[in-house]
Amino acid sequence: MVELFYLPFYLGLLILISPFVGYYMAFILNAKLLPLEKWIYQFIFSGSPSTQTPKQYLSSLFVFHTMAGGILFLILKFQEHFTLNPLHLLGMDWDLALNTTISFITNTNWQAYSGESQLSYFSQMVGLTPQNFLSAGVGISVLAFVSRAIISSKTNRFGNFWLDLFRSTFYILLPLSFFVSILLVGQGVIQSFSGPIQSLGFDGVLETIPMGPAASQIAIKQIGTNGGGFFGVNSAHPFENPTPISNFIQMFSILFLPASCVFLYGKITNSFRHVWVIFFVMLSFLILGFVGVYFSEQNHFGFWEGKELRFSLTESSLWLTTTTAASNGSVNSMHDSYSPLAGGIAIFQMMLGEIIFGGVGTGMYGMFLFLILTVFLSGLMTGRTPEYLGKKIGSYEIKWTLFGILSPTVCILLGSTVTVLLESGYSAKGPHALSQILYAFSSAAGNNGSAFAGFSADTLWGNLSLGFSMLVGRFSVIYAVVIVAGSLGGKVTTKAFDGNFKLDTILFGVLLFSVILIVCGLSFFPVLALGPILEQILISKGIFF
Repeated sequence: MVELFYLPFYLGLLILISPFVGYYMAFILNAKLLPLEKWIYQFIFSGSPSTQTPKQYLSSLFVFHTMAGGILFLILKFQEHFTLNPLHLLGMDWDLALNTTISFITNTNWQAYSGESQLSYFSQMVGLTPQNFLSAGVGISVLAFVSRAIISSKTNRFGNFWLDLFRSTFYILLPLSFFVSILLVGQGVIQSFSGPIQSLGFDGVLETIPMGPAASQIAIKQIGTNGGGFFGVNSAHPFENPTPISNFIQMFSILFLPASCVFLYGKITNSFRHVWVIFFVMLSFLILGFVGVYFSEQNHFGFWEGKELRFSLTESSLWLTTTTAASNGSVNSMHDSYSPLAGGIAIFQMMLGEIIFGGVGTGMYGMFLFLILTVFLSGLMTGRTPEYLGKKIGSYEIKWTLFGILSPTVCILLGSTVTVLLESGYSAKGPHALSQILYAFSSAAGNNGSAFAGFSADTLWGNLSLGFSMLVGRFSVIYAVVIVAGSLGGKVTTKAFDGNFKLDTILFGVLLFSVILIVCGLSFFPVLALGPILEQILISKGIFF
């Protein structure tokens, strides 16, 4: 009976809370300088921060990531020289350190390592956790920049990167993370600086039980749609996720800030009805994904290996759906253990570009590219001049839109092809091996971070190829979005009239849904047919891999 109401309660709470949080975020990001900010910027900039052009905004963003990435790489490579290292762990190999650095600065949190056995407390707290905040803050900042550009007219300055990042981090992410951390500690999630505990097991063998400051990292890993676990098995570990209540808190934390970003966009652009259409398109994809996963798991042979029995089928299926719909990547069960159809749904959701709510900020600005494409195609079909919120769309905007949509797609397909040729990383055979590879590159290019458990990524090719995919998946989309929005912001905003294509109707929602499905379907259906679809057919005939 509880399972019957679990999904409606989850979605109802999401719909109820998201608009209010989104409006708060819009207020914070567009507010005048607060007293503390005035003092900080007087010290740093000798006055108020100046507004930036798209290229200046991008330059600040890339400089910031280069500096942050360099610091994180040094911490990971030389962690044996820092404090809070009770196991006296050595630094990572250079390729793994580089992969992990790229992973965390791009908000991917792909983990080719096991946290409790390869990283010190210092590396987790001082190296990784700040990037969980800052990478999420960058996503919010870019969305705020895009939102301001859309409502501007004949100007090319739409905000300051450093101010946006400061506000996103200190007024949005930090308070929410502190609140969720307290809730998680109350449910039994550990937060300790003590070293590992030695315990004698039932079989008489001495076992090492890892400890550490987990709750503080877990809160921001979910709120910031990061997903990197303190422990190797992530939120399937009882120290990270001990109870059904902690499970709900974490699962709700994955989506509620990305969902709120839809209303942040609506508040700044003053397009409330339009963003409700976007919200329900995202929600439709999420519900369809959950239904497919749930019934695939319920109607087959009982794929229980790799799943936590303390969580129900509904809880595990909904987590898989939400974590691959968002660019989160945390798991409360091993995705490699699901039926091929369920695993295929998870892969396809990431292949969509992480726009089913997606990451914090990134989901909505990724959807922005599909909005531009949908309006353009609708204009071609109806003979109207394509316009989006009063801005005429030309060939320049469409070229960059396609660049942002197709760049991650190229990484997924080419990376998977080369990996098959090199026979690198995968442990299975037949179509399931292809599914493992597709999942890895979809996760990397979509900045998700989860993986099929059988895929071994800690090789030179795996670390470098997946790291490159993460960079392209993150920064090609950011670059395209900022350039397109900046170009539109420099144009005159035209007044709406009866002949304009309506963006706040069910028809537009259906068109948007269809364009997303068709674009991604044409790109990926052939390779999905050779992987999870073929495996599902073969399993129904009793052939397993």
